[in-house]
Amino acid sequence: MPQSFPDESGLRAGSSESPSTRITLAIPCLLPYHCPAMTVAFHLQATDGAARAGLLSTPHGDAPTPLFLPVATQGSVKGVSPQELRELGVAMLLGNTYHLYLRPGVERVREMGGLGAFMGWDGPTLTDSGGFQAYSLGSRVKVTEEGILFQSVLDGSRHLFTPERAVEYQEGLDADIAMALDHCLVYTQDREAVERAMERTHRWAQRCREAWRSDSQALFGIVQGGVFPELREQSAAALTRLDFPGYAIGGLAVGESKATMYPLVSHTAALLPPERPRYLMGVGSPEDLVECVLRGVDMFDCALPTRVARNGALFTRQGRVDVTSAALFGGRQGPVEEGCDCYTCRRFSVGYLHHLFRAKELLGLRLASIHNLRFVMRLMEEMRRAVLEGQFQAFAQAFLETYRPANEEERLRQAGMRGAKARVS
Repeated sequence: MPQSFPDESGLRAGSSESPSTRITLAIPCLLPYHCPAMTVAFHLQATDGAARAGLLSTPHGDAPTPLFLPVATQGSVKGVSPQELRELGVAMLLGNTYHLYLRPGVERVREMGGLGAFMGWDGPTLTDSGGFQAYSLGSRVKVTEEGILFQSVLDGSRHLFTPERAVEYQEGLDADIAMALDHCLVYTQDREAVERAMERTHRWAQRCREAWRSDSQALFGIVQGGVFPELREQSAAALTRLDFPGYAIGGLAVGESKATMYPLVSHTAALLPPERPRYLMGVGSPEDLVECVLRGVDMFDCALPTRVARNGALFTRQGRVDVTSAALFGGRQGPVEEGCDCYTCRRFSVGYLHHLFRAKELLGLRLASIHNLRFVMRLMEEMRRAVLEGQFQAFAQAFLETYRPANEEERLRQAGMRGAKARVS
């Protein structure tokens, strides 16, 4: 069913927010349950159109926004050390609560000082709630009103994540930001199914909010509603009434086209409190990062930069290149991209990187991951600078005119293969 959205033409017009706006989360809590004393604060420093630049302050340090979080699923960004991540400009990492719960276990991580200390990372961390695994693990998952019943990917044992346990586990992991448990669906036009999952997300969000007790951890709510703007409006209203310190936009990048996703991002971001951070979950393609900062998003996470790197796909200003191609890169001198300041491009030729992939050498995977992560981190730095200087509209236009996105039909095919495994309930 076709959906209608407010006109997006204003994205490149002036902003209704003052460029000098500076706001913290020190807002009186009037809700009828415990409101932890917040040690996580968001300072909105500048806007340019809908694009924003800010500073997220946490007990483990500050993270400038726009912000990209590499995914450390099991306490590690595959192939890249914490020291290298710092050198690449990474400010915050994401850990996966479900996988860390299974191995080594929340209590083990707690005993070893929390997630950051456990993995040798001294910066801020964010943990997901397990809700995304309701989408990604497909037949291994059963969703009920009580919570999400998982069948372990390790030994087949069964584990129930309730909203209360999701909060408890994330407090045990000691991340700076935790996420409320949500019910994430694969892309579907079934409005009734989406509405049921959204309403369940709202009930779970309230249970998470009531269970939240940590004074050193912020809890973010997650807006759902699929591809239906009116459901997004209902979800944003329900979540903001719960007065979360920050809000995520969930249920996108799960199989819908970019032409569908971008207006939904615009529509949803505009519904959220301007003084709170806005986090678009699971998005990490360079063009998507630019398009969605343009639409008012502050934070992103995705495994894509390192996942595609391990398959030989490297980011450049013109788009992805396939370093495994002998015709293009066999014996070629020079870096992956001239002017790139990453360790890979400063020290090695693209011909050597091609050789490493052909020889199946592990160093190739590491060097490719380092390049892609630095490309994304530098892009975030450039976007932040452009917002602060009031030049973001011009920056975005120039980048998007040059960058050639990956084949969308292939992206949707792969998303459809993942979604075919997911249960809609």
